[in-house]
Amino acid sequence: MQHPQLGRYPAARHVIAHISDSHLLHEGAPLGGVADTVAALAQVAAQLERLGTSIDAIVVTGDVADLGEPDAYRRARESLDPLAERTGARLVWAMGNHDERAAFRSELLGEPPGDAPVHRAVEVDGLRIITLDSTVPGFHHGELDDASLDWLAAALDEPAAHGTVVAMHHAPIATPLALMDVLELRGQDRFAEVLSGSDVRLILGGHLHYATNGSFAGIPVSVAGATAYTMDLSAPPRTLVGLDGGRSFSLVHLYADGVVTSVVPVGQHRAVTTLGEELLAEIEALPADERLELFSRKRDSE
Repeated sequence: MQHPQLGRYPAARHVIAHISDSHLLHEGAPLGGVADTVAALAQVAAQLERLGTSIDAIVVTGDVADLGEPDAYRRARESLDPLAERTGARLVWAMGNHDERAAFRSELLGEPPGDAPVHRAVEVDGLRIITLDSTVPGFHHGELDDASLDWLAAALDEPAAHGTVVAMHHAPIATPLALMDVLELRGQDRFAEVLSGSDVRLILGGHLHYATNGSFAGIPVSVAGATAYTMDLSAPPRTLVGLDGGRSFSLVHLYADGVVTSVVPVGQHRAVTTLGEELLAEIEALPADERLELFSRKRDSE
């Protein structure tokens, strides 16, 4: 059903649910003996299901499993496959440094196990989503070698109808977290060269365990907060503290001429105020000037 446009901007052309860093363990064991990562991912799925068919893609930017265990990947699919089926969204997986390529391929992608980088390109209603494997086997830092960047350059050779989103684990932006510089993405100079002049509109990342934004080579970068645990940026300098709380995921709205990313808190929180569909329908039915009178004008308190 087509609804009236209430403001300057039309509805987004594409909507992506961006999830990262679930760090699931075998048999759903609590992470660090504390965090119920399975319940957290299930809560994310429950919240996203409220959006119904408005989601075009669900992009998961790595560290799906904490130790790369096959059972952990199966639990991730148990949470997100039904969501994708009910919403009609394309489910897209990207590798993280805690993931293992063989199990990642077999359990999430339905492919034979293998150790080659997991690069993929899919198209969703004219939007190309590229998952770029920035992992280094046996290490936690990221790297894009020449072979990976040659693959990316070839994938970007022909522009997509509505542009490209690159999804990767190690986001190419700075972080104030102590020690995380050691685990950053390497090979960024040539990465920037490959992206120059391409149709890439946005880079999605994870790895940092807190939601943040930046830019790289003139392209917006959006990092999703983790569903497993959250890094405390208010911890003392040179200290890393991960909290069993503050979980979030992101929603990405892509418009014809822009991109907006929004952070969504995970959890069952008490509502402070609610405006429902009845009021929205009433506003939509009015002429533009009367809409302002009904909804924008301040009222005296009673």
